[in-house]
Amino acid sequence: MRLLHAARNRPPAWAALVLGLGLMVLSWAGPLWAQTAAPPVDASPVSTEQTVDIEPVAADAAIARRIDRILTATEWYQDIEVDVDQGVAFLDGVAETDAQRLWAQDLAAKTSGVVAVVNRIEVSTEVDWSFDPALTEINRLMQDALAALPLFLLALLVLPLAWYAAKLVARLVRWLLGDRLKTPFLRSVVSRIVAFPVFLIGLYIVLQVAGLTQLALSLVGGAGVVGIVIGFAFRDIAENFLASLILSVRTPFQRGDFIEVAGLSGTVKSMSTRSTLLSSVEGNQIHIPNATIFKSVIENFTSSSSRRGDFVVGVGYDAPVPEVQAIILDCLQTHDAVLPDPEPMVLVDALGAATVNIRTYYWFNGHVISPIKLKSALLRTVKSALMTAGVSLPDEAREVIFPQGVQVITGSDSAPGAAPPEDVSAPPTVEPDITASEGDLLAETEPAEEVAGLDDEDDLLGQAEERPQR
Repeated sequence: MRLLHAARNRPPAWAALVLGLGLMVLSWAGPLWAQTAAPPVDASPVSTEQTVDIEPVAADAAIARRIDRILTATEWYQDIEVDVDQGVAFLDGVAETDAQRLWAQDLAAKTSGVVAVVNRIEVSTEVDWSFDPALTEINRLMQDALAALPLFLLALLVLPLAWYAAKLVARLVRWLLGDRLKTPFLRSVVSRIVAFPVFLIGLYIVLQVAGLTQLALSLVGGAGVVGIVIGFAFRDIAENFLASLILSVRTPFQRGDFIEVAGLSGTVKSMSTRSTLLSSVEGNQIHIPNATIFKSVIENFTSSSSRRGDFVVGVGYDAPVPEVQAIILDCLQTHDAVLPDPEPMVLVDALGAATVNIRTYYWFNGHVISPIKLKSALLRTVKSALMTAGVSLPDEAREVIFPQGVQVITGSDSAPGAAPPEDVSAPPTVEPDITASEGDLLAETEPAEEVAGLDDEDDLLGQAEERPQR
């Protein structure tokens, strides 16, 4: 019986030839099909949990008909064929999804009399050109949009109200801080910090009604992570911004002050969130990062109205030093630009190679008077007064000084009856306190006009304090 069954199932010779040709074609086109073909179907036998009886309960043909009728009734499968041999169910056909394939396998395994299942059902890889899934998805989106329309209208109503309420609060805070904070930038920052929670309240109401509170928390958390990343990427910009805030609070200088910082000096023109603009004495514009200014030593020459100046005058060793000091001190005390308090000082500074160096200290109003113009006027006045008093002003070179002078006798002078030479030296001129080149001795401060490209909020410096006039 077994030999007959094997002979009956033996394939003919032409089938073996076709199978060999098919294997050759597969070996050549296999790599190409592997990219597009469906995954191979696992046709290994699946054992069931049923006990294998010695005598079958139901005939194999009856089991096959029962499973075939059930699978055909579902209309899920194409070309379905069910064959049962000795309780082993062989399933062949095409299913639309892998879930349907597994369902047929479970059905056959649960059928009474089936001891194993060989599932050879393939999953269809044909493309479905039906637009039904797309239309269904569009219909669902339209229904969701109609359901969310009231929330959208609420957001259109609440968010603008919250925005305008925040702007009103910001204006109110700026008005209240108008007399306390002179810097427009600080007033703007404080007002925005106070007004921001007002807008957050409106946003929270919209999210709470829409049921998106968890989404809002996720966005806030993500924004925090993004903020950290941006902070590392733009560390220099953030550092300059924080430095500008601190400098605006401490106000070590203001517009119009002459300062020196990081080896650079000039008049302060403006300060933005990134840098401070200086105008040097040569007329050049210098942009210094605020972080550099915050970390460096700042020397403000115009922060105090009283400034001290000095100059050195060298007189001859034959000159009486006390009289020279009195002459210089009188010149300083009679000059209008020199302050009487603190009093000026005239002190011997050093004994030079050919002169006695006398250093003079004096005070003046630095907000009004130009230091270089005043020094020029004082040197000129002191030089004239010393020459009028007959005080010698030799240079630094070594020279032989004859206090009584040297008489030079020529042939004409030795002739008998010759008249003594006349003194043709001109009388000393009196120097004026101020010359045309020195002007009115006022400082060269320019009007604090706005720098091009900056508005009131970009300039972090407040209005300069009113300087005392002469």
